[in-house]
Amino acid sequence: MTIRILIVDDSPFMRKSLQKMLEEAPDLRVVATARDGIDALEKIQEHKPDIVTLDIEMPRMDGLTCLKKIMADHPMPVLMVSSLTQEGAQATFDALSIGALDFIPKENSFASMSILQIQHDLQEKVRRLATSPRFHRTAQGSSTPSPAPHIPAAVRPAAPPPKAPAPSGAGLGSSPQAELLVIGSSTGGPKALQDILPALPANLPVPCLIVQHMPSTFTKPFADRLNGLCQVHVKEAEQGEPLKAGTVYIAPGGIHMTYGTRSPKGCIELSPEPMSSLHRPSVDVLFLSVAELYRGQVLAGILTGMGADGAKGMEQLKLKGAHTLAESEESCVVYGMPRAAVDRGCVDVIAPLSDIPGHLCRHFRI
Repeated sequence: MTIRILIVDDSPFMRKSLQKMLEEAPDLRVVATARDGIDALEKIQEHKPDIVTLDIEMPRMDGLTCLKKIMADHPMPVLMVSSLTQEGAQATFDALSIGALDFIPKENSFASMSILQIQHDLQEKVRRLATSPRFHRTAQGSSTPSPAPHIPAAVRPAAPPPKAPAPSGAGLGSSPQAELLVIGSSTGGPKALQDILPALPANLPVPCLIVQHMPSTFTKPFADRLNGLCQVHVKEAEQGEPLKAGTVYIAPGGIHMTYGTRSPKGCIELSPEPMSSLHRPSVDVLFLSVAELYRGQVLAGILTGMGADGAKGMEQLKLKGAHTLAESEESCVVYGMPRAAVDRGCVDVIAPLSDIPGHLCRHFRI
């Protein structure tokens, strides 16, 4: 049995292109395509897919209206297909708030080269989201809307090593109190950050540096959106700016953000290097720079995301005495990045998303 996919897009070219990219993987099968939201709701009833890819701008019924109806009547994993524009970014963040798990960007030109470049990312996201803990709980978790699809052994990722026992959770409350907060996230991260940051009061006594894997055209609208929801000040990071307490700096897409020492309390450094990094910005690049250069106490957190970015850097931070926190599997959209850190044995506290603001506020005594 394979992962069953419904593609929803008003462009015949995009429907055909997405289907071709997906079905080149032996474990992925497009069971139907739909040209708009109304068509999509009918196809969901008829074909009962495991996951839906959903365009935003469509005639008759747009993607956001369709998404609301999916989440109300047929809750299931949804991957948005978003244009790389400011309007596309705002609509994408609305979709993530409604219940979509993640998005893939598309160029407005729909040029074949740009579409081919996202094939691997598209296939991986569909695999991970189709079996997301958000809809398919394990063991002691809740019931699932539909059975998790079976992925053939030939294409299934290798089974992870046994998880380390969950720490007691006392570490974040211990002294010394951190003077810098650093956070990394990827798939599912925009919604997770939107849940965490508004719970922090304006008197957060430290700067916060965040790497969220996201296209360059999305990071400023994302920072602006968070700033409108939060008591702390949230902004897209700029080269050379000094770090200020109570301010959250979002790494710009397409470039690495690191900690710099050109200001008495530290500053933002932006650089395309290392070019070899799988992600840009990279959580590991930020965390490793903090481990190397920062002389105060650090609190580092890893939230939901695919892959292992951040685990190596968190391990180095822990060796330098940092407090460390990871989101638990039960609330992750994809338990990849947190699990990689847990498997390295460098996490003090493993907590569901709903508990993380409390851990932070208790640690900073705010």
